[in-house]
Formats: sequence, structure tokens, C-alpha cells
Amino acid sequence: MKEPEAYAPTAADFVYRHLRGQIFAKKRQPGDRLTEEAIAQELDVSRTPVREAIRRLTAEGLATLIPNAGARLAKPTKKEIMDTYELREYLECLAARKAALNITGAQANTLQQTIDEEEQIFAARNFEAYLDVNNRFHRTLAECSGNAVLAEFVNNLLARTCVYMIFYDSFFDMNTNPSLDEHRALLKALLAHDPDKAEQLMKVHLMLSATSLKSNEGLRVGGE
Repeated sequence: MKEPEAYAPTAADFVYRHLRGQIFAKKRQPGDRLTEEAIAQELDVSRTPVREAIRRLTAEGLATLIPNAGARLAKPTKKEIMDTYELREYLECLAARKAALNITGAQANTLQQTIDEEEQIFAARNFEAYLDVNNRFHRTLAECSGNAVLAEFVNNLLARTCVYMIFYDSFFDMNTNPSLDEHRALLKALLAHDPDKAEQLMKVHLMLSATSLKSNEGLRVGGE
């Protein structure tokens, strides 16, 4: 049964949440086709909300629209991921250095609260919430640099790497979360106003994150 036109926004939200949930649960894989007709039949909706949901996924970088070929889930290559992390390392190491010199007490409290929340979310095994809190930590740290342009560039890169983590991160295979200790160490260096230590810790942190994605089986199969 198709929804009345007046309920199209609600139907689009429903389809969007359903597809996004499948992506997070690894029920849809990188490069999979998103066929409007098949999804509409599966969810018993018209194609209009499906089309809108796919547009939203595309805006988030989770899907791509190919002219005359429809939509597919994104399929980042290993090189694309490594190139993005290379730039993240350069910019976030700079942000960490500047943050160590400029961080305020209020910003330090915000980072500590974020780390506490990250610990709780990891224990609950909520991947979507974990990605959000992890991004907030890095975004807040970049804002501590006092350079708004730098923080904006970091935020844009976080959005890209978030897509990579959704597709390739082995979150549910981990019994412990090494990022927690790495984030705590970073905050300690910031509170000590030690730019060299903060830069070094950020470099190692991002290198380990990139290596975790690079070793993913799907990326090895998917090629460069």
C-alpha cells in the first residue's frame, strides 16, 4: 500500500533509517546497487520516498548517483582512504599543537565529558552513536586550536572518514577500545600545554586508525 502524498516526508525518513540501519549492520555492502523499485517493494512504499532517502545517503557520502546507471553504495578505495588520512594527519597534528597552546578550561571539560560518553557508548556497542561521539572529540579538539578555518577543514575530513569507518571498521570485533586511552593521553598532553607531545600522540592515533581500516578484508579484496 502506497502512502498518501501528505506523508511522503515521514515515509522518506522511514526508508532512510531502514537503509542506513542496513548499512551499519553490514547487510548492504560497499558498491551494492540501490534499486528504487526493489526497495519500494520491500518496504511497501512508493518510489518517491525511496528516491529522497537515496538522495540523503548521497549527501552523506554513503551512496553515489551514477548517470544512466542509478545509485550504488559508495565503495572507497584503499588509496582514497589513505590519501584522506594523510591529510587528516597533517591538519590534526597542526590542530593538536595549536590546541595545546590555546585550550581553555571549558574546552578541556568538554573533551573530558566526550571521553566519558565515548566509554559508555562503546560499552553499549552502539556503533552509530560511537561514530558521533568520536567525531565530536576530534572536532572539539580542532576547535581548541583557535583557528576556525582549520577546524572547518578537519570537520570536512571527519565526514569523509566517517563513511570509511561505516563500511570498513571492525568495531564489533573489538573487546576493548584503544581510542579511549589514546584520547585520554591526548587530553593529558593538552592540559600540560605540551604541543610536541600532543602532535606526536595525534600522529600515532591517526596512523593506528588508518592501519585498522587498511587491514580490512573487504578493502584487500576491493583493490586500490
